[in-house]
Amino acid sequence: MGMTITEKILAEHAGAKRVGAGEFIMGKIDLALGNDITAPLAIQEFEKTGAAEVFDRTKIALVPDHFQPAKDIAAAEQVKIMREFARKYKIAHFFECGRAGIEHALLPEQGLVLPGDLVIGADSHTCTYGALGAFSTGVGSTDLAAAFATGEVWLKAPETIKVEFRGERNDWVSGKDLVLTLIGRIGVEGARYQTLEFAGPAVAALTMADRFTICNMAVEAGAKNGIFAADDKTRNWIKGRTHGRKPKFFTSDSDANYANKILIEVGEITPVVALPHSPANVKPAAECGDITIDQVVVGSCTNGWIEDLRAAAKVLSGHKVHPNVRMIVIPATPIIQRQAMREGLMDIFISAGAAFSTPTCGPCLGGHMGVLAPGERAVATTNRNFVGRMGHVKSEVYLANPAVAAASAVKGRIATPEEVVKK
Repeated sequence: MGMTITEKILAEHAGAKRVGAGEFIMGKIDLALGNDITAPLAIQEFEKTGAAEVFDRTKIALVPDHFQPAKDIAAAEQVKIMREFARKYKIAHFFECGRAGIEHALLPEQGLVLPGDLVIGADSHTCTYGALGAFSTGVGSTDLAAAFATGEVWLKAPETIKVEFRGERNDWVSGKDLVLTLIGRIGVEGARYQTLEFAGPAVAALTMADRFTICNMAVEAGAKNGIFAADDKTRNWIKGRTHGRKPKFFTSDSDANYANKILIEVGEITPVVALPHSPANVKPAAECGDITIDQVVVGSCTNGWIEDLRAAAKVLSGHKVHPNVRMIVIPATPIIQRQAMREGLMDIFISAGAAFSTPTCGPCLGGHMGVLAPGERAVATTNRNFVGRMGHVKSEVYLANPAVAAASAVKGRIATPEEVVKK
């Protein structure tokens, strides 16, 4: 019996010839990540171990992004703990404020994650890096503390579900629509502690931004990780980002064992929206036109890539944000922010009446930069719409792709891009 991509990566990092689903391993990690919510607790627990040094100062990344720039004294104190730890142990990768971005876009962009890596992070959306052909997954702060000291993580190899995308996408359909369609089909526990391996002939047409978005939301179906096999697009994307490290490219064997196989015909998908209060509560955007909104957020670790900003700007260009709507646009990293400036996207957003922010997670988790009041509704390109996710428990979040979000900002209600962009 052959192995899947995930099983091969875990075997490689466990020093084993073979790893099968359900087996427990101790794997050597290539990168350990903490943010301003989770890292301070991990640092506290690390100090209790009595370890004199971290396992490798070049394989730890600390990214304050959730409440940054610091929204209050408590947020500033959290980052101070991280800053002092980084200085004490000479951590190579500490990103703060103007040098920081949203962690799950920043680390791939900086070349800190490569194909074949094993990455853990004390954040559930660490699964994003599967877009590069890496095994990446979220862990608790105490697991992160142990990794700081030992450079290893204890894992159970997950079963794998193969998701095959076939066909050609319709206009305005993005990776966000593909993954929301999948979650709508299998539910938020449909891949619990399993790998979602994305494959099929339609994958070649997916941009890297699409792939990052899809893997980012794998956890919203309960998955341990999401992963794509690296291809030519992946190889081109990592050029100039390897810093002398050699990526390892894995593919699943033809006789690998899968717990399930799911076929998705992408040509049958139109832009969709996940209604409150679940990413699985999916409907076509065209069927939601009677839902008025108060706020639109374009950004987050899910959809803050330059391709996402381009899609939103294409819809918004020449229009104004509806007078009853607040629109907030958040590029995921400073590099993306500057690219948006160079391409004139920032001007399009500001001219339309949107606020253009420095990179931050901010509103996604109801932290700052766009918290919702009771009764308010937001269309967001973020990844979660649970009760109270972006503010008051009586607010509502509707998940959508950037083009749908921009169209909704113009119309003051959930709208499709075709309603705004005329052919």
